[in-house]
Amino acid sequence: MNINDLKNAWNDDVSDETPEISIEHKNKINLPLEKIRKNMRMEFWSTVGILIFGFAIVWISVPEAPFKFKFYLTVLLVSMLIVVSFFFSKFFKLYNDIGNPMMKTYDSLKDLMYQFDLNKQYYLSFMLSFVPFLVCELIIVIEFLPHRKPLSDFQVATTILSMLAAGLFGLFLLAKYWYRIFYGKYVQQIENLLGEFQKK
Repeated sequence: MNINDLKNAWNDDVSDETPEISIEHKNKINLPLEKIRKNMRMEFWSTVGILIFGFAIVWISVPEAPFKFKFYLTVLLVSMLIVVSFFFSKFFKLYNDIGNPMMKTYDSLKDLMYQFDLNKQYYLSFMLSFVPFLVCELIIVIEFLPHRKPLSDFQVATTILSMLAAGLFGLFLLAKYWYRIFYGKYVQQIENLLGEFQKK
């Protein structure tokens, strides 16, 4: 093969573009994508509101509480804020990619589906990352709240372990349910539409 044949072969490969999605399919895909973006915004502002509410409860609603109690809970809330910031930085990248107007080829949407799958794992990790905070909160509450009679070591251990097991199970179920309702069903719609597009 001479140099001209190689050039022609190279140019043929480069000119093969990824097929564009039709206007009809774009309109169908835009609806679930916009629903996902709307739910992401709602979840972000809800989380901000919950954190502000948590700080307000600690420093305003319980003024008679000991300083150490308030300080420990504040440290806990700041730690939660750091974890939340890390995960939301990941979600924010997906949020921007969903709104990207260049998202009009089959390959770019396949890449978006991969990001959805990755963010599903992030989402479950995000929910389960609150388990240590739950444990710390239980320890702080058990240590500082007055009891009619002091708790035995066995009662403290049983309370923490049972609450940890219930909290872990509850957070896992909540994460699965929350993701399916607010994101999963829309991701499935996009996947179905891409399947239809691939058949054509």
